Amino acid sequence: MHSFLHLFPTTTRSLPCSTISHALSTQQLKPVLTTITEASLNQHHLIQLNSRLASLTRSTRYQDALCLFDEIHCLHHNVKPDHYTLSTALKACASLPNLEFGTKLHAYAIKSGFKPYSHVSNTLLFLYSKTHHLASVERVFNEIEHPDVYSWTTMLSSCSKLGGISYACEVFDKMPKKEVAVWNVMVTGCMENWYQVHGFDLFKQMHFLGLKHDNYSFASVLSTCYIENLGFGRQVQALVVKTGFLFRASVLNAAITMYFNCEDVENACRVLEEVECSVYDGITFNVMIDGLLNVGKMLEACLGPSELTFVSLMSSCSCRRVGDQVYAQAVKLGFEQSTSVSNAAITMYSTCGDLNAARLVFERLEQKDIVSWNTLLSTYAQRSSSSSAFVIYMEMRRSGIEPDEFTFGKFIMIHALVFKNGLISRVQVSNALVSSYSKHEEMNQAYQLFQMSPKNLISWNTIISGFFLNGFPAQGLEQLTKLLISNLRPNSYTFSIAISICASISSLNNGKQLHAYILRHDFSSETSLGNALITMYAKCGTLNWSLRVFNEMIANDSISWNALISAFAQHGEGKEAVNCFKAMKGVGRVKPDQATFTALLSACSHTGLVDDATWILNSMVNEYGFDPGEDHLSCMVDLLGRAGYLDEAERVIDSKHIEPCSNIWWTLFSSCAAHSNLRLARIIAKFLLETEQNNPSVYVLLSNTYAAAGQWEEAARRR
Repeated sequence: MHSFLHLFPTTTRSLPCSTISHALSTQQLKPVLTTITEASLNQHHLIQLNSRLASLTRSTRYQDALCLFDEIHCLHHNVKPDHYTLSTALKACASLPNLEFGTKLHAYAIKSGFKPYSHVSNTLLFLYSKTHHLASVERVFNEIEHPDVYSWTTMLSSCSKLGGISYACEVFDKMPKKEVAVWNVMVTGCMENWYQVHGFDLFKQMHFLGLKHDNYSFASVLSTCYIENLGFGRQVQALVVKTGFLFRASVLNAAITMYFNCEDVENACRVLEEVECSVYDGITFNVMIDGLLNVGKMLEACLGPSELTFVSLMSSCSCRRVGDQVYAQAVKLGFEQSTSVSNAAITMYSTCGDLNAARLVFERLEQKDIVSWNTLLSTYAQRSSSSSAFVIYMEMRRSGIEPDEFTFGKFIMIHALVFKNGLISRVQVSNALVSSYSKHEEMNQAYQLFQMSPKNLISWNTIISGFFLNGFPAQGLEQLTKLLISNLRPNSYTFSIAISICASISSLNNGKQLHAYILRHDFSSETSLGNALITMYAKCGTLNWSLRVFNEMIANDSISWNALISAFAQHGEGKEAVNCFKAMKGVGRVKPDQATFTALLSACSHTGLVDDATWILNSMVNEYGFDPGEDHLSCMVDLLGRAGYLDEAERVIDSKHIEPCSNIWWTLFSSCAAHSNLRLARIIAKFLLETEQNNPSVYVLLSNTYAAAGQWEEAARRR
């Protein structure tokens, strides 16, 4: 780096107007324009250099910034640094810090006349503060003619940090006008220099004057509160919560420190639990560890951290040493079998890269949930351990835990690892992959994997059901055709899926062919297939075939009866549905369930059988002991509303021990419009407007009710 051998020359003064006039009058326009153009180019060049200098400083390349400043002086003879150049260079000096270079810049500021600029003086204050030159800070500050807020705060902060708190207090007391930032600096300085009494007084004065505290003053006051100041500390904490500063890590740490200082572990943990884990920083863990290590003597008073305390700490901990200590305390305090604590420990050990420790915590956990499995699955997937990850995935499926979206995200990683390591050739592995892709609506990937993998009957059933469940029934039937011409024989599950496909698209011809295949290959004894055929024929419009299948079945279960009752309901044969129920009761072997009564009440509702529906509802409650659900209530309200029994429908809703959903009220509301019942319509409209936040449909239907009642003006006003 070039050093300053002498002070820089001052900037060139601009041309006076008289010179330009003289040039114009003497036909010397060209040289003058050349001079002006050169000045403009030099100014433009300086702006570019200043931009580069600022960019280097912002990106913490301070040494490069100082080299550039030296280059501007030594190499660019036509470009001289201005006050912006100087201020930026001073900031780079302070950040290094480089006092020697900064002193030369200070001299240049005086020589060039840039020192009166506030940003130059303030960066000089910052420089001497960073280099611990208190006397220079005071001298520069005293030379500032009109100090601004930054000047005051920098000077007072420097005095506080460099041991001149007494001088800072004197200057503060003499200040004619004290800005909020200056108050906060003084409070922080007093607390950091053990001037607690004075600091507390300043803090209180700020509050009485209505001035806003910042995170530094809050943190400094809280962290220095002990038992004798606990009452004041709690008041400060309440103010922190009110103003939202508890979500600043420094203030959170200070509040925790205060309660540990006062041996109040319960409130220390409660403060931690009140904020999100994203607020924590490295100091938070150290503060909690230091406090928790002393928790033993406080447990005698039945005080201690909660489950949430350990979850919060371990979930965001990436330091193995700290994590071990936190988990050890959790185990010691009896939280080892807490699912949430163990999940947090698995996450923590996974983050720290210790798979064995994560797996050990997982194995010891008795009550594993989806988060437990996902966490461990993610760990192995990220570590490229394909066989272990897939084994865990299969264990999860066998345990009865259903995958969620997070599982599927990790599952894609497992697929890549499985393929990479040649495990895709195992039929059990490929079936599991196809099933997972199907369940997450990724049928293109599922089918591609199915085509390239070895197949057994489970493979075919999986892809057929996948197409059906994802809304591709034709492709499902196409795969069934391919299965039938293969050397594999379908089972009852295969036909159950295929019949459901035919029912969903009302494909009677395909359904009959399946029925014939079932009869030819001795599957007719399967009750589940008979039930599926009843539903299929009903949806294809051939009710007589539904009844024929039912009568030919060897054994009928409750699903068989429900399917036949639903078939009658779908075809508007409400009376036959009721007769079917009576026959079911007469047989006695099969008891109706709630689905039976839903189908019956739906059949009565569609055909207006009020008396039969009332008898069925009473039978359901009194004879079979079922409480009406939303489906049952909806059917009854719809039936009574259609028949004009609006008051009875209202009583049905009020008399049952269930909170009716909005759909039930909308059903009754529509009936009010049809039968011009303004009293009930107004009641329901008020309820719906409160629960559905001014849904415009309420006003439309209420207006229609007024119109149906002949109140046209009111109808127009409601719209």
